[in-house]
Amino acid sequence: MAISRDKKQTLVAELTELLKDAKGTAFARYQGLSVAELQELRKAAREANVVIKVVKNRLVHVALQSVDTYKETETDLLVGQLVYAISAEDEVMPAKVLDTFAKTHPALQLAGGFSGEGLSINEADIKALAGLPSKDQLIAEVVAQLLSPVHDTVGALGGNLHGLLDGIEAKAAA
Repeated sequence: MAISRDKKQTLVAELTELLKDAKGTAFARYQGLSVAELQELRKAAREANVVIKVVKNRLVHVALQSVDTYKETETDLLVGQLVYAISAEDEVMPAKVLDTFAKTHPALQLAGGFSGEGLSINEADIKALAGLPSKDQLIAEVVAQLLSPVHDTVGALGGNLHGLLDGIEAKAAA
């Protein structure tokens, strides 16, 4: 059954709002996935603060043209049945969610994406992006690197103090 004009306008408005705030968007071919599997993907995405949309590519074209950032974006990759993952918080998470789900569901195949700056991302680049650590992981690694010298210094000073106390205790006992 065809979608009514009002429903299409509502979908385009929703997509436009999502794309305006998006830091990253990834899309994948989903032909062969069941409704239950798509619901499972939506649940996994929701936990990662990623929005999953299954929308006709023509409506995505219209929504992209409505957002200034994406007016010049190349849309040649928008072919076939695609599921879109959009995040306003993390550039990597949409690709990571789709890639993680694709590992257990081979019917889902990453196809490409869009950066928050309006650039089109091809299949190879979106797969490489999916392999990157998330923003939270990178922040944790930086904090660990910054705290490492502090931990080393405290450990060294603690060891020296223990040695000094052991020496004093040995002198006192002798």
